[in-house]
Amino acid sequence: MPITTSAKKALRASKRKHVFNARRKNALQDTTKKVKKLIAEGKKDEATKMLPSVYQAIDKAAKRGVIKTNAAAADARSGRDGYFKKISKKGRVRVLFCIRVQ
Repeated sequence: MPITTSAKKALRASKRKHVFNARRKNALQDTTKKVKKLIAEGKKDEATKMLPSVYQAIDKAAKRGVIKTNAAAADARSGRDGYFKKISKKGRVRVLFCIRVQ
C-alpha cells in the first residue's frame, strides 16, 4: 500500500485510468469479434456496415494509448478492404486481420 500522500493520489488516478482503458479495450474487442463473426457467417453486407464502428473503436483505443498507434495503423486499418480480401469459392471468408492489445 502507498504511504505518502502523492503515492496515494497516484494510486487513485491509476485505478480511474484502468477503468477507462479496460472499457476502451473491451469495446475494441467486442466490435472486432462481431465483425469477425459476420464475416465467418458470410454476411458481408452487414459486416461492411459495421466497419465504421470498428474503425472508430480502433482510433479511440489508439488515441487513449490502449493500443499503439502503429499497431492500429498496421494491424487494423491497413487497406480498409483487408477485412474482405479473400472469399473462397465455397462462399466462406478468411478473416485476415488481428489487433494487438497491450
